[in-house]
Amino acid sequence: MRNENKFQIAGQEIAPGERWQGMLTIGDGEFVLPAAVLHGEEEGKTVLITAAVHAGEYVGVETAVELANELKIEKITGTVVIVKVVCPDEFEQRAGSLCMEDGKNLNWQFPGEAQGTRTQRLASAMEKDLHSVADYYIDLHSGDNYEDLTPFVYYAGKGEKEVIEIARKMAQHVDVPYMVRSNVASGGSYNYAASCGIPSILIERGGMGRWTREEVESNKRDLKNILRYLGIYRTNRGYWNHYPMEVNDVVYQSANQAGLWYPEKKPGDMFLEGEKLGKVTDYEGKTLETSYGEYDGVILFQTGSLQVTKEGPMIAYGRIAYEKDDRKEKIAGYWTKRSSDFKEQRREELHSPLAGRWMEEIDKYLPKGEHLRILDVGCGTGFFTILLAKRGHQVTGIDLTPDMILHARELAKEEGADCEFHVMDAENPEYDDNTFDFVISRNLTWTLPDAQKAYKEWMRVLKPGGVLLNFDANYGAVDFTDTSDLPKHHAHNQIENTLMQECEDIKRQLSISNYARPAWDLEALSNSGVQQFQIDVGVSQRVYMEKNAFYNPTPLFAVCGKKGDL
Repeated sequence: MRNENKFQIAGQEIAPGERWQGMLTIGDGEFVLPAAVLHGEEEGKTVLITAAVHAGEYVGVETAVELANELKIEKITGTVVIVKVVCPDEFEQRAGSLCMEDGKNLNWQFPGEAQGTRTQRLASAMEKDLHSVADYYIDLHSGDNYEDLTPFVYYAGKGEKEVIEIARKMAQHVDVPYMVRSNVASGGSYNYAASCGIPSILIERGGMGRWTREEVESNKRDLKNILRYLGIYRTNRGYWNHYPMEVNDVVYQSANQAGLWYPEKKPGDMFLEGEKLGKVTDYEGKTLETSYGEYDGVILFQTGSLQVTKEGPMIAYGRIAYEKDDRKEKIAGYWTKRSSDFKEQRREELHSPLAGRWMEEIDKYLPKGEHLRILDVGCGTGFFTILLAKRGHQVTGIDLTPDMILHARELAKEEGADCEFHVMDAENPEYDDNTFDFVISRNLTWTLPDAQKAYKEWMRVLKPGGVLLNFDANYGAVDFTDTSDLPKHHAHNQIENTLMQECEDIKRQLSISNYARPAWDLEALSNSGVQQFQIDVGVSQRVYMEKNAFYNPTPLFAVCGKKGDL
């Protein structure tokens, strides 16, 4: 809907389609902050982005400055408010993260006090004049001038259930390895905003009083991805490497006394329970204090300077909550919904010309031998498993989705194929080393959260001299919801639009969707012990000769690797 209303903030009025930049006055004229407001021509929600709540954290500042100029106003639905520097006096005087007047840390003061100290008044003004206009909030941080960190994101964990869930989904669109749920409702700007009903996150990237071009570009890409998810910015999803893993039980260790700090590890490093993380000494080298890990975990940030202060930050780490990575549950849930259709499609496919064409492709790579032990990974309803079993091979099919395995067994019985099927994770095949002569897969790797690990595992279970054959396509480059180029009777046109959108949403949570394939596959295989490669990008032309219900418009490739002999 076209926007006819001006956007009002702190005495400024911005017309639809206008990009305003200048100094924003808040707190009854006491605080003047460099800011930008981009008010779209289409009605929508408002997102607030702030930087330099800690004035010595520079990555966010440069991100805000560049983003204010780069966002295209015609692509904005709603409004984007960007405060480039929340603490300009401290920023301009290079005073670090504490207020020069009262020595307070702004991010510990929310909701603030209108009649309190300067920092408390600034917190109160932000809540009154900035938080009040926002539907969503993103706060940009980095390590302070003495802090080194691995990139991660906090999401607000105190507030209404719906607010927390939206904040978590916002965090999942940040290209960092870890995300942490905050368990406080006040103090921090984003924490307090969430307790007032505003889904909020805080991005940590950079530190040690510096900024880099790579960090700023990563921040901008993250922000555009979040805005896209929120429906505020119309753009293609940007490239990313990570799906952030949840980290909980975070320990913030402070030094018991001032001294010289010698860390044993770097931010992002993993450690074991009881492992030494660092020590504090005096000027003579005498150990004053030693830090040990309370459990197996990962270091989020630590003091990167030589000196630590008494009761000041030393190191922070947390426990990776692997059980909270729900992507595999989503993937299995999605394919469960499609398993019955897959059974019918594969039944028809087994008795179509496609079956013979597929065997012609596979025969090019099969090792010599009349009776091979073969693993079909991600077998679905058993198409390859059944074809190969009918050739006299000992074939096992595995799939993460129980319903797929159920239907695979039914089809194998119908076809009189002597093969076996098991519910099993393709990234963690439960077989001994050197078990199979041949590992095969079709249209699986694009669905895996950790395809690199899968390749390594598949090579592990291969016998020396065994062959891995994977058929897949660069599905990350296509939109599954767009079926305009498919025949009317195509299988995808018989599926509910909501299912195709669900598949697209899951795919966008997988880092493999960002890579150029099969180039990525060759690199991944080279790191997995493969010594000989073959690649074929002409598979689709030979297999899908008719545009029928089984036609795949995305060009398939074959990558084949041979495991080295002992």
